[in-house]
Amino acid sequence: MVSVRNTFLPFYRPCLDDEEEQEITDTLRSGWIGRGPKTERFEKNFKEYVGSKYAIGVSSCTAGLHLSLKTIGIEGGDEVITTPMSFPAAVNAIVHQGAKPVFVDIEKGSLNMDPGKIRAAITKRTKAIVVVHFAGRPCEMNEILRIAKRNNIIVIEDAAHALGSEYQGRKIGSITDLACFSFHATKNITTGEGGMVTTDNAAFAKKIQTLSLQGMDLDAWERAKRQTYRHWDTILPGYKYNMFDLQAALGLVQLRKLEGFLKVRQRYTQIYNEAFRRIPEMAIPVQGEGIKHSYHLYVVRLKIEDLSASRDQIMDALQRNNIGIGVHYRALHLHSFYQKTYGFKKGDFPIAEYMSDRVLSLPLYPKMNERDINDVISAVKKIIAKYRKRKQGGRRS
Repeated sequence: MVSVRNTFLPFYRPCLDDEEEQEITDTLRSGWIGRGPKTERFEKNFKEYVGSKYAIGVSSCTAGLHLSLKTIGIEGGDEVITTPMSFPAAVNAIVHQGAKPVFVDIEKGSLNMDPGKIRAAITKRTKAIVVVHFAGRPCEMNEILRIAKRNNIIVIEDAAHALGSEYQGRKIGSITDLACFSFHATKNITTGEGGMVTTDNAAFAKKIQTLSLQGMDLDAWERAKRQTYRHWDTILPGYKYNMFDLQAALGLVQLRKLEGFLKVRQRYTQIYNEAFRRIPEMAIPVQGEGIKHSYHLYVVRLKIEDLSASRDQIMDALQRNNIGIGVHYRALHLHSFYQKTYGFKKGDFPIAEYMSDRVLSLPLYPKMNERDINDVISAVKKIIAKYRKRKQGGRRS
């Protein structure tokens, strides 16, 4: 099979230019590269963007999830409900707190946690729900929040995919007790690595800030701003999870560009949708009502029953055609650690398992151009046509 491209199209490439370079150079020349004025400014700009009262810069979304669980008091013997259709970050944070992750199955259309299955998973040990906004489509937050309120459960959002998303007119990051964002290289904006926690709860914000900096009551930047010296004190056994100014320098520029990035992502999504909606062997993403999608990922479902190749064989064919691809995700309850530790087995969450064998993520990012998008479309159409099952007489099944 002749490749549709002469060069490889990566699954993701960050969109950085002279503005980010200048901001980094300014930071280097300032003499302050740790947590300092730019981190402080980025936090301020971020909370204003999402509409929260507080925003705390951290080293990653994973760190934010860990700090959030620690802050609300999750400990050994507790249970935390979450989705099996996700990256391991939230589940690992639960495990590190000594708590038990409890999965609920997903909705087939949105790939988000199914609110209708949460009630049955609640026990007297349930202390929190960690929702994950899959690919940037918000979960059904009204129903989840109603369930949580009735059962005195705190809701934490894993919003790694959802910067720029909105639910019922409110930005993700301003709705629940705590929300955690990612600025990894593949995300809608990047600081290389890094993350942010947003909340309206002053006590939560203060504790997360303290825990992120070794449990100190006064960090180096706060000490530098003071006119008189004061000794710092360790008031909690904290972590080294703070953001620093070299990261924040990128974030300041990237946040200004976010709305433009989202428009490009939306336009490319529409081009994909128009090209793929008539291919019967594929199901395109479901957008949903009353939400604004952040278009972080473009995830299609292959109807492998109608193809003579598996999802993984289709992926290999795309790679050979110089198209980078991803899988979001293989259901976590089928990963070896969680099976061995918690006894999860095949059949526990059938919709997540069904989707795990069929989902495929295609490149979607502002650094692409429309020729790149059309190359992806051409490769997908060619490969689906090659592996399309046909009835006797040559007609398509």
